[in-house]
Amino acid sequence: MKYIDIKDKSLQELNELLKEKKVLLFELKAKLKTMQLTNTSELKVAKKDIARIQTAITAVKAN
Repeated sequence: MKYIDIKDKSLQELNELLKEKKVLLFELKAKLKTMQLTNTSELKVAKKDIARIQTAITAVKAN
């Protein structure tokens, strides 16, 4: 996901997307603890996606 993809979304859409990504991150962390996660780079990607969404939310609130 790139910032360009999410910068034009509404605040409600961004909040829903943020919730989905946080659930995904939780699931990935659970898989990591139970040794079921094979590709650990997915954690980094999920965290960066969350940060991008939070940045877009801040930009929407500033306008």
